[in-house]
Amino acid sequence: MELKEVESAIEGILFAAGEPVGVERLCMTLEIDRATADAVCQRLADQYSYERRGIRLVRLENCYQLCSAPEYAEYIRKAFESRKPARLSQPALEVLAIIAYNQPTTKAYVDQVRGVDSSYTVGLLTERELIEECGRMAVPGRPILYRTTQNFLRSFGLSSLEDLPELPNASAEDEQLTLDMQNDIARLQQQQAEGEEGEAPITDEELEAAARELAEQEYSGGSPESEDGESWEAADRVPGDGAESDL
Repeated sequence: MELKEVESAIEGILFAAGEPVGVERLCMTLEIDRATADAVCQRLADQYSYERRGIRLVRLENCYQLCSAPEYAEYIRKAFESRKPARLSQPALEVLAIIAYNQPTTKAYVDQVRGVDSSYTVGLLTERELIEECGRMAVPGRPILYRTTQNFLRSFGLSSLEDLPELPNASAEDEQLTLDMQNDIARLQQQQAEGEEGEAPITDEELEAAARELAEQEYSGGSPESEDGESWEAADRVPGDGAESDL
């Protein structure tokens, strides 16, 4: 196939799909190599942007997708009489940020960072397809691991997780503290389930106290309540500013 035909074929495939298409599928279908597929997709993306077309071609990690141009979102909503999507609340943004920067991670780790139970918000983010389950951690109880999705990348205008902005004040020492805390909690859970040789199994109260102490050492005092003293249920379900819902 000539390069122009490859370009037109990719455009047609992405338009017909209506969802992200893996670059490997494009290569296999058109019998081209990865470099050619990436180059053609980038050419199309640049062309749409330069000509201020109503569509854009976006890259989502190892996938490509055609979508509408953001500057015409108001007209598109008006044409289909669709409501403005609800904003993410502050609790939802907190949970999403923790998972995005520490993925794959467990809800228990999110709870330790925030100081509140995040079950409600994790469930809503999963329903919105911003996060997804990606396996289980190899510790007693096998807690579920979560990661962000392609919908997360598309919603925040990111091509890959490498485009996430750097965390302020991040350092190797901070990362080591986080890793040490996770390892210590895993060790305590192992003790609770089996008991170390020559020692009695650790109790639930001791595990909870030790986990809280570890969290306080790294995050300077997480509390099981919100800053205004409300319980986790109230703090985690209160919508953000404005009339929008929690998510």
